[in-house]
Amino acid sequence: MKKTNLFIGMILGALLTMSVNANVLSGVINDNEGNPMKGVLVRVTDAQSIVSESVYTNADGEYRLVTILEGALSIRARLPYFKDVMGSVTLSNRARLDLVMEPMTDLMEISDSLPAAYHFGSLPFEDGDDADFNRYQFQRDCLSCHQLGNTYSRHPGDSEYWLGTIIRMHRMYRNFDEKLRDERVEMLATGFSGEPLMLRPEFPLDDALNTAKIYEYAITPAYVPHDAIVHPETGKIYTVDQVFDHMVITDPETGQSKYVQQKDSLAMKYHLGSPIVSDDDLGEFDPSLAKGPHSLAMGLDGKYYVTNTNDTSIGVFNPATDEWEASFKVPADSGARYPHTLRVSKKGDVWITFAGSEHVGRLDPTTGVFTIIDLPPMKGNGILNDTTQPYGVDINPLDDSMWYGRLFADRIGRIDPDTLEITEYDSVVRGPRRMRFDKEGTLWVTGYSEGQLARVDVSNGFDVKVYDMPGFAEGIRPAPYALGVHPITQDIWINENMTDRTYRFLPDEERFIVYPMPLMGTYTRDMTFSADGKVCSSNNPLPPAALEGGVLEIFCIDPDYDSSEEGDTVAAN
Repeated sequence: MKKTNLFIGMILGALLTMSVNANVLSGVINDNEGNPMKGVLVRVTDAQSIVSESVYTNADGEYRLVTILEGALSIRARLPYFKDVMGSVTLSNRARLDLVMEPMTDLMEISDSLPAAYHFGSLPFEDGDDADFNRYQFQRDCLSCHQLGNTYSRHPGDSEYWLGTIIRMHRMYRNFDEKLRDERVEMLATGFSGEPLMLRPEFPLDDALNTAKIYEYAITPAYVPHDAIVHPETGKIYTVDQVFDHMVITDPETGQSKYVQQKDSLAMKYHLGSPIVSDDDLGEFDPSLAKGPHSLAMGLDGKYYVTNTNDTSIGVFNPATDEWEASFKVPADSGARYPHTLRVSKKGDVWITFAGSEHVGRLDPTTGVFTIIDLPPMKGNGILNDTTQPYGVDINPLDDSMWYGRLFADRIGRIDPDTLEITEYDSVVRGPRRMRFDKEGTLWVTGYSEGQLARVDVSNGFDVKVYDMPGFAEGIRPAPYALGVHPITQDIWINENMTDRTYRFLPDEERFIVYPMPLMGTYTRDMTFSADGKVCSSNNPLPPAALEGGVLEIFCIDPDYDSSEEGDTVAAN
């Protein structure tokens, strides 16, 4: 009997661990003169348009996609200054599809193909650090939530056309200066004239693209799917939607998502499966009634703690049950408003920045007690807003100290976890947004206003080295929003919101690798990492229609994708 059981166990073990062939799609892409095309982004999408996978061609024009996708698939090939090529294939086990690309010749077609950064960068900015509408002021003021210069937002129009847009933007910052408003209106009306852009950026094609693969998972309904986190054990991706008050739970094995709305949400009860591509699709929905979940982090108890921006609370989501639990309300008399970004310390404290007031805070999740800390008085240097806007935050792994940035003051601060003593420093990068520590205790900060990355040695004063991110054309500056430190390689992954690209910085080599993204209008948020080394984020420009295709998504980049024969197998369940 024991031998029989052992034999059966051996069979079951073999069945569970054996490998089966994945589907393989391959081919060669040439130009119309027969030359191989390097760096072409080949995107394959399933029949339901839920999952897409992309790879890049090598120097010989070859692409090879090992995938679980099968059946009828659509294919698109894209490379700067060449016309997109569309195709279709039925994939079962193996298929081959060769494609030919033709160069663009029409000036307007070339102009329209360029990312937002190049149209925005061609606006008639004023010169001088003290100018109201110099480039870095305009970039920090106007690009924080959306692109400016993409196909959706650069519509040519006169001053009357732009006036409503600028009034809404200035109202958001509570600025009612009519002179500033009218000057900004005239600047946009002049800059977005409808004439083709003659700038020709030169985009790099790093050899690292040969081993990269991008996964995309459509999420709908969605309006502002903000920060995302990959669960360290299940691999599922948890994303909060700031308008619909739900947690999106995406299974990367299937691409399917589940939506769990906060129980006491006043947001509308939406119809699952209906994409939101414009404000008209929202019906009577008022976004101001949403709780506004924005940022999240996993606590020591395995639950996700979430900043609810609109109702000034910290939500709690339990991934063990996929349910929202009771939230922690920030004391109304504290004056703290708009909880923005949060991180969890080694002690389990939840540290929070408040972007609507001059505060940071600490929550003890075991007692529900908040400690609200007043930041040193200071006036912001933005032309729209005289507040400093506490923004990014992270915890030093070496001493559990909390570090924060003040976006509109170009300041970075440290709070002692025991004494709560505050020490602030001038930031050498303008517009410090989000920040992360690596495992050695080095602080990395994005400089949003001028497209920079700062390495800060906090162990010996405040020693800083700044790296200019490549803009690929003279006078063009990227807009780096957030970053993440890869837990395995310690490479710095930066989301950049104006070039339709994701940046990777190799600290040991002090150089950038740039990954072209599959969709125009790409606008990504916080970076998160899977246990097997993928880097993931949400893709959510405002409004959703600004993203190519109009459907928002989660994406993951695998920088070490194996397309060899050995990579053709997947484990059977």
